[in-house]
Amino acid sequence: MGVNNPFALYKWQALFDARDIFIDGLTTTLEVAIGALILSVLLGIIFGIAGVFPNKFIRVLNRVYVEFFQNTPLVVQVVFIYNALPQIHIVMPVLLIGIIGVGLYTGAYMAEAVRGGILSVSKGQLEAAMSQGFNYWQAMWYIILPQAKRVMLPSMANQAINLVKNTSVLAMIAGGDLMYQADSWSGSNMYYGPAYLTAGVSYWIICFLLSKYINKLEKKAEV
Repeated sequence: MGVNNPFALYKWQALFDARDIFIDGLTTTLEVAIGALILSVLLGIIFGIAGVFPNKFIRVLNRVYVEFFQNTPLVVQVVFIYNALPQIHIVMPVLLIGIIGVGLYTGAYMAEAVRGGILSVSKGQLEAAMSQGFNYWQAMWYIILPQAKRVMLPSMANQAINLVKNTSVLAMIAGGDLMYQADSWSGSNMYYGPAYLTAGVSYWIICFLLSKYINKLEKKAEV
């Protein structure tokens, strides 16, 4: 019974003894998540504004970026960066590959959230700001985006939470993240229950705390 029981005490004792492996994986996951979140927000703002830019060519760049990254699987994108770029002598640490891969992917969704938020603001606001001497970018940054954040934040918040879960794609390229460590450790001893339960609870805690923090930001934005 104990062999097949995921709650057998000796399995959890083994996991506790190997806790440093899971702590290292969690640390890597957090590093990738933070780096990718910063990148995705920056890309989201840039390409979100590009999506409503007066110049048609700039708007086309927005659509190319968004459509490509939204309509191809994240795992394909990350594996491509990992395997294809070294063929043209571009070699990056796995941690950086994770940040770039997850950041580019999530940035496409962030861009749509930003674009939607901007479109929710009356066009008259932009025209009024520019009539007061603001240039386009100043009007966006100081006038439009602050008003658009109420619409943007909920969608961007959901993408931030999805981003944390999407870091698990690094397990496909031996990224040293939490999911990879759970896979590797449980594969060596067949203790899958404790490994995946621990990984799942860890992801849940991160996402739960992040959602609580974002809820506070949304309440401030409503004031």
